[in-house]
Amino acid sequence: MAPVLELRGITKRFPGVLANDHIDLALEEGEIHALLGENGAGKTTLMNILYGLYQPDEGDIFVRGQKIQVHSPSDAIAAGVGMVHQHFMLVPVFTVTENVMLGAEELRPGGFLDRKKAADRITRISQQYRLEVDPQSYIKDLPVGVQQRVEIIKLLYREADILIFDEPTAVLTPQEADELFKIMHSLTEQGKSIIFITHKLREVLEVADRITVIRRGKVIGTVAPAEADQNLLASMMVGRDVQLELERSPLKAGEVVLEAENLMLADDRHQVAVEGVSFEVRAGEILGIAGVQGNGQTELIEAVTGLRTPLSGRIRLLGQDITRASPRIVTELGSAHIPEDRQRDGLVLAFPVMDNLILCQYYLEPFARGKVIDWQKALQVANDLIEKFDIRTPNALTPVGSLSGGNQQKVIVARELSRPIRLLVAAQPTRGLDVGSIEYIHRQILKRRDEGVAVLLASTELDEILQLSDRIAVMYRGNIIAVVPSKEATKENIGLLMAGVMPEKIQAGASSGLPIA
Repeated sequence: MAPVLELRGITKRFPGVLANDHIDLALEEGEIHALLGENGAGKTTLMNILYGLYQPDEGDIFVRGQKIQVHSPSDAIAAGVGMVHQHFMLVPVFTVTENVMLGAEELRPGGFLDRKKAADRITRISQQYRLEVDPQSYIKDLPVGVQQRVEIIKLLYREADILIFDEPTAVLTPQEADELFKIMHSLTEQGKSIIFITHKLREVLEVADRITVIRRGKVIGTVAPAEADQNLLASMMVGRDVQLELERSPLKAGEVVLEAENLMLADDRHQVAVEGVSFEVRAGEILGIAGVQGNGQTELIEAVTGLRTPLSGRIRLLGQDITRASPRIVTELGSAHIPEDRQRDGLVLAFPVMDNLILCQYYLEPFARGKVIDWQKALQVANDLIEKFDIRTPNALTPVGSLSGGNQQKVIVARELSRPIRLLVAAQPTRGLDVGSIEYIHRQILKRRDEGVAVLLASTELDEILQLSDRIAVMYRGNIIAVVPSKEATKENIGLLMAGVMPEKIQAGASSGLPIA
């Protein structure tokens, strides 16, 4: 019996880059097939070819043994292929029904939308695949886990049999991720087939039937979870041994470096995003801010780094009030910032690597000579940092926007950590990075912590928070609802806090031995 989907010899070239090199991949009916690889390995290019966004230079695509031509996403959907994107493609002010039927409208006589017929069909799909979604709910009122179910229903509504899940747990709590895995298994039990793209090795081993690893555009191998572990998969991805669990030296907390008191912050829509938050970070400790994206972490980090002015409250750095200080003043006081969006807030993409490496200090010695920059000195320093931080770039004058995501992140890390600092603010420091780059970034953060730097770490990656933090502050709907010492933190109790379950309820459930709702 032919595979439900088969890619044969898929090759895609870009100027100077062989993105996919004769890739073969087969997906069986009712299978979850995981696709692993470093940043730039070719996973996204391969899926864009399958979904009709790119055309292959060589190779063929077969669905149920029949060769097909995929020139656009509509061709892919017609062939039964659908994609659940990492960033949801939903209209917040529309209902579930309106979002699902968008582009595939049910019409009544006279050309009017038949919302009831669409809603009834959504209800049937929801019940059949255990997706539990109210067709009349507005997207803006739904938790992210339920929004993701809507994305899945959109594909089932269009009768897709082959589903591509692109980093599907990136915005989910551990409990929501577990629910998603149950849904994925429910889908495959009823004949659907899934390609699962993720960088989370534990999830791959937990949910996949087979795992294919791609490195530098080539298939390295396909293994069954029973034959693999995280260390094997990591080494297949990067071509070397990777230390997944880094040791953290005993905590030696010193003086208070950063202090926030009763902070109230508004978001870009002028709605209150952070309400009455207080915390402190000491020298030589890492305070992790855990939470599902959108619970105020972004606004909090922006306030601490001078990018957002609080409505009320106080922020002090080494005792000095920086509540309304500019980013330059905050930086000059010894603060370093790894922003959550490296391309928007961390780099000038059109500028060379060299320019980006001196952005914080170009107006100071040894770079400034009056009003003129000493470019020879800048080039020397840039070359030193490129070597020290292992930045993979043709040279220091290469535009930073042409580098891979991991190397762009290394440019930011090199710039921020190559000067004397007292505070490191790291927001989503490993977002979208492969295991090799994650290992490198984590080592750099722990090194600064051991040197006595205070670290404020905000991440939606719970494994990252648990591995690096000395204390964990959990944010939910703009509030810090609990601060948990790392010795007392587990994936389960932090995950429940991230979902808004109050600490006293967790304690009561644990004491009684009953499940916590």
